Amino acid sequence: MAKKLRTYQTSLGFFDHAIAAPSMKAALDAWGADSNLFHQGAARESRDPAIIAATMAKPGVVLRRPVGSHGPFGVDAELPDLGSVGRPAKAARKPAAPKPRKALTRPIDEAAERKAAASYDREQKRREREQAKQDAARQKQRQHRQQAIDKAQAALDQAERKHTDRTAAMQAEIEALEKKLRDEEARWGQEKGRLGDALKRARG
Repeated sequence: MAKKLRTYQTSLGFFDHAIAAPSMKAALDAWGADSNLFHQGAARESRDPAIIAATMAKPGVVLRRPVGSHGPFGVDAELPDLGSVGRPAKAARKPAAPKPRKALTRPIDEAAERKAAASYDREQKRREREQAKQDAARQKQRQHRQQAIDKAQAALDQAERKHTDRTAAMQAEIEALEKKLRDEEARWGQEKGRLGDALKRARG
């Protein structure tokens, strides 16, 4: 059986966020919060009928509005007007404080609540499918990257082996030539001595 939904509200960055969710944890997950905003006093259950109506119309969907405004929540919201940044604090407090809202006393529509809860479940499953799709895409990218790395590493290893074999062959050729050079120098030394002796004898 689908859980009863409640409307939760917080402020993150430049926007107020609201969502109809079955629990505070579900709201935090949808907001992508990495800490418990409710325990910190940065999030709360909303009692505003307009906000509740907006979130119940799109259960499980994070709705936004510019932070500090009292306009309606929606799927898309423009950034707040930052022109007042740096103005004196008194100017920012000119608008009268909103009157305390009365506690919500709307009649319970069980059919509407069941419908909203079912819509939330569908939205939650859609988000999970989208998350799984993104995870699969990232995993595929990691696999392709690893394959490219492995291929490049294999090519480098093969080239290094060829280089090692070639340099070893060249070194062997150099050593063989050096031996031939030493043998030739020794042979020439003997021949030169023999011929020199013959030249001396011829000169008498």
